[in-house]
Amino acid sequence: MSVESTSAESAKVAGQPSAGVGPWDVVIGLEVHAQLKTDAKLFSPAPNAFGAEPNTVTCEIDLGMPGVLPVLNRRAVELALRAGVALGCKIRPVSQFARKHYFYPDLPKGYQISQYEEPYAEGGAVPVAFGDAVRKIPLTRIHMEEDAGKSIHDDAITGSGVSHVDLNRAGVPLIEIVSEPALRSAEEASAYLRSLRSILRYLGVSDADMEKGQFRCDVNVSIRPAGSAQLGVKVELKNLNSFRSVERALEHEIARQVACQECGERIVQETRHWDERGNRTRPSREKEDADDYRYFPDPDLVPLRIAEAELDEIRRSLPELPLDKRARYQSELGLPEAAAQVISEDRELAEFYERTVQLGASPTTAANWTTRELLELLSEGGIGVAELPFGPEGFAALLSLAESRRVTPAGARTILGEMAKASEEPEAIMQRLGLESLSDRGELESLVQAVIDDHPKQLEQYRAGEGKVMNFLLGQVMRRTRGKADPAIAREVLLRLLQE
Repeated sequence: MSVESTSAESAKVAGQPSAGVGPWDVVIGLEVHAQLKTDAKLFSPAPNAFGAEPNTVTCEIDLGMPGVLPVLNRRAVELALRAGVALGCKIRPVSQFARKHYFYPDLPKGYQISQYEEPYAEGGAVPVAFGDAVRKIPLTRIHMEEDAGKSIHDDAITGSGVSHVDLNRAGVPLIEIVSEPALRSAEEASAYLRSLRSILRYLGVSDADMEKGQFRCDVNVSIRPAGSAQLGVKVELKNLNSFRSVERALEHEIARQVACQECGERIVQETRHWDERGNRTRPSREKEDADDYRYFPDPDLVPLRIAEAELDEIRRSLPELPLDKRARYQSELGLPEAAAQVISEDRELAEFYERTVQLGASPTTAANWTTRELLELLSEGGIGVAELPFGPEGFAALLSLAESRRVTPAGARTILGEMAKASEEPEAIMQRLGLESLSDRGELESLVQAVIDDHPKQLEQYRAGEGKVMNFLLGQVMRRTRGKADPAIAREVLLRLLQE
């Protein structure tokens, strides 16, 4: 099915106003392939695994051997239904698998099992945050299909002038999420993809790791005179492996189409590949129509029937989705928009944060430490939240030490670094490293007075009106206490003694 459909809904979407490019409106539709998080492939028991040696995770069904029969993976259907229900799609009680015929070395059967006239899900929308508003980008459909293999043309891998075929991906379970042509800029397309990926991860439907090919996007883009309801000639962009690639490819292709229109050159309906190094799109082939694939129902697979009771169970099991969580963080916990957005994008991080708050940490303090120190720790270690050697209990205990001023902010960061090395309680690390704050005012007054006495020149400068000397003296206090003095209390004591 073409993304730029001629349905009534598409016509309504296509007529939306947009800023466009000069006298031209931009029309974008996206086709996203998301790999389902299953142990086995869609129609065979072969492992759904990444990183194996080429052609080692296949079986007779994936290779299209004579006499074999596909068996639908029930878990794949459950995950596909979760995505459809969460995105508000209409779920068909009966859907049908079809054979999509084309000939390529990495398609061993000569056809791909997909869904065409009767997809399992239609309609629905992906919520996307644009500034202060949330816009729902309408969907045409979601359907299930198996992946093809992979052709490798890289001379560095295969040798000069030689191509290889790896069929490990053949039969991997996918859902294809097709949007209406409702996006109007490269930035909107990128925001849509980020929101969709976050939702699929929240649902546990897909890991959506773009580097592993688990979340792939084809872009359909056209331009038309501003205000026109007639869709222009569609060009499909492929080989987009990052959000940045999507933005750059769209920016280039939009500019190319505008230049073609303005110099009277005809735009051809075709598929173009994004050349990352050359920063340009290159023609690949003329775009096929549905008739070229000779779809017909797969005779080896019975229609898929979905009971309403199964959908009700899925609805009850759905988690709070990212944008809803983000809004709740702002309204109930008082978080600023930026912090709420960062934390809510990742389900594991959000659950870690929420549990930390439930254990008594201030929502604001926990958010500050989560979005700065914790994310920095994860980034430096190249790990996920689940791989941390400590849990929310240890994190909340650390924040309690910081909030009660038993350790300075610098001391707390040191403790966090130690917690990342091994599972040890923050209190024990504080005692072991001698990081407990010096907050006894009597002892602190003696140390501060000693600093003042040792710097008579700076004392004269301060009393002469040079206020910046205050920072120098405070630094000396922190050095003398080896950073264990509470900065706020030290500043208060220093200011009082300087004014006496």
